[in-house]
Amino acid sequence: MLDVEFAQLSDFGNSRDHNEDFQGYWAPESEERARTHGWLFALADGVGGHDDGEVASQAAVEHMVNGFRDAPKDEALGTLLTRLVKAANLCVYEKGKRASVGGTNMATTMVACALRYDRAAIAHAGDSRCYLIREGCATLVTRDHTVANEQLKLGILSAKEFANSPNRHTLVRSLGNDLFVNVDLAEPQVLAGDVLALCSDGLHNSVEGSEIAALTSRGADLGRAAQRLIEVANDRDGNDNISVSLIRIRDVERVGMYRGRPYKLR
Repeated sequence: MLDVEFAQLSDFGNSRDHNEDFQGYWAPESEERARTHGWLFALADGVGGHDDGEVASQAAVEHMVNGFRDAPKDEALGTLLTRLVKAANLCVYEKGKRASVGGTNMATTMVACALRYDRAAIAHAGDSRCYLIREGCATLVTRDHTVANEQLKLGILSAKEFANSPNRHTLVRSLGNDLFVNVDLAEPQVLAGDVLALCSDGLHNSVEGSEIAALTSRGADLGRAAQRLIEVANDRDGNDNISVSLIRIRDVERVGMYRGRPYKLR
């Protein structure tokens, strides 16, 4: 059966007097629920410059967790996660409309990871990231939805221009801005020993994926690794809230799929 361990940690940073990041998870309470639903981890970063960023991030994560808990059993992970992120977007959007006369600008990024059997589904909108760390190497699973990253992708900016662009942190996609949101989805297979790292930009703006890999590989204590990552980010910058979720895959249950239903592989 799929077996995981995890650590989640968040910090105000050196310059903020409140935390607009929010994290949550759902753990199955039985082997049956592990197979029909799995695990969920979600991280959101309330958009700076908008009203009530901390309200938006908390609402989005709590909506994800509650929706995952109450989902029909055996719903395909990718379909489920995409549906839940879109529902969380609607939740934040409507909460902003109700917040005051004329509405309030309320928005947040979102990255969510669901695990079942030997599969992961990672859905995201915004610039909060997910790395897959395997055998000491980190692979970025998500793509930052920022103006500069879109310009880099289109060839408008060179890598050097991108590094110095004032639009590196200007989002082109997040939850709560509009009634509908496009959700990016990745569905990698996971292996025993893999680590998935979810983080807000307060971490990845200062800490490279290779450094996350170095601190989480070879069975390192995840709680200590999370604490060290936040310390490094604060030492180098600390101008933003910093959040990280580290999830280690201890064991998996290998399955194949036939007409959408899993079967065990020997």
